[in-house]
Amino acid sequence: MVQTTPFLLVLFLALGAHSLSTEKCILTGIWVNDLGSNMTIKTMTANGDFTGIYLTAVSATMKKIEASPLQGSQHLPNPGLSQPTFGFTIHWSFSDSITVFTGQCFVDDDGKEILKTMWLLRSHMDNIKNDWKATLVGYNEFKRLEEQ
Repeated sequence: MVQTTPFLLVLFLALGAHSLSTEKCILTGIWVNDLGSNMTIKTMTANGDFTGIYLTAVSATMKKIEASPLQGSQHLPNPGLSQPTFGFTIHWSFSDSITVFTGQCFVDDDGKEILKTMWLLRSHMDNIKNDWKATLVGYNEFKRLEEQ
């Protein structure tokens, strides 16, 4: 039994080393999605709340696209977990709609951070009969914008 203990300790350390080397995914910074929209997450509080700015590259409105504020929250991961879940809301400055995103921050095999998200966009309707077309659903993948 005494000789088994060092072997088990070495095995435990070898198996656990992979999880220790996992890079953390940090939400703050500048991100660009697959449609060319830009998002900047500026501040992150100790409890995981954050704020930022979103500049969409796509819109159905004829109004001029403007940067819009976002507010969100990150689930603070347990020690050893480094790829947090999060959600945020965008209050569009140039239209009568709101978008909510939910997703998770991942680190890929090359060490690059990726945000995998799903969103709901709710547009204003003047009549309840048009409610059926008020909400759109979609997916976006964000990558960290490399510093130039």
